[in-house]
Amino acid sequence: MQAPNFWRGPGPSVASLLLSPAAHIYGLLGRIRNNFSVPWRASVPVICIGNLVAGGAGKTPVVLKLIDMLKQRGIKPHALSRGYGGTLTGPMQVDPSRHNYRETGDEPLLLAKHAPTWIAKDRVLGAQAATEAATDAEAIIMDDGFQNPALAKDLSLVVVDGNYGFGNGHLIPAGPLRESIKDGLRRAHAVVLIGADSAGVEDSIRQHGRDDLPVLRATIKPGPEADALKRQTVHAFAGIGEPEKFFRTLEDLGCTVVARTPFADHHPYSAAEIEALKTDARQQNAVLVTTEKDAVRVPENVRDGIKVLTITLEWDDEAGVNKLLDQLEFDGR
Repeated sequence: MQAPNFWRGPGPSVASLLLSPAAHIYGLLGRIRNNFSVPWRASVPVICIGNLVAGGAGKTPVVLKLIDMLKQRGIKPHALSRGYGGTLTGPMQVDPSRHNYRETGDEPLLLAKHAPTWIAKDRVLGAQAATEAATDAEAIIMDDGFQNPALAKDLSLVVVDGNYGFGNGHLIPAGPLRESIKDGLRRAHAVVLIGADSAGVEDSIRQHGRDDLPVLRATIKPGPEADALKRQTVHAFAGIGEPEKFFRTLEDLGCTVVARTPFADHHPYSAAEIEALKTDARQQNAVLVTTEKDAVRVPENVRDGIKVLTITLEWDDEAGVNKLLDQLEFDGR
């Protein structure tokens, strides 16, 4: 699904006003669900990386960064995902050599390169499977699931894209919010603000959140492939929450982006679509480039010739993140 333009804001539009009754019902159902659920608590710390808006905000890079940070502490993290877009319901551990994105979704395949990763439509069953496995988890990092009250969270980080913020500030379907900003920030232990705050995120946090709510700033950096792409002519395509972010990253590297082809988030590429993109790139004397997340959704028989740009997340103040991790109990460590 591609987010409608009126979700971005600022302020209400005719469409959002017409949809406000449905948004009110959506919000009411969410509050009832949270208020009457009794969460199950795992035997190990559960860290939830979520957001308040529908679509991509940069959660997966945060998950990957925290996996590395926990490993550096000698702690064995397992990742837990709903497996959005996949056919398997779980709970089951992802095996990149055996599973494909149509079965597990794209993000779990990326996470499984870094840590044991589980998919489960039922997050409680997923957490139980991870802690009872032969390679049992010492911590669980949830990719998304902040609005799911079934599994108790020991640390909840709300990720916000500084360029998008909270959109027009309205609930689905009148806007992108999964719940009100106030309700979401009340349960959060910290906000992860990615990129420059051009959408007034910190102002919104001061208005709706607690005075002591930490804001952890972070930046997305291109991976080592960036050096080879600099100053090249490229045709970029991406099916992520905000394709324009990827296109801007390439421009910032100094690439000449002669074509930008956006697709809906989690778009399942066909061989015909990829061959058409390759033909266009050849006619433009350009290199065809996409994201790591998109690459796993490209059919294997047409992946040759496509350059992949990975990304990593860097904290402005890593000590602030470690301070939050220090408050968790990792089997007495």
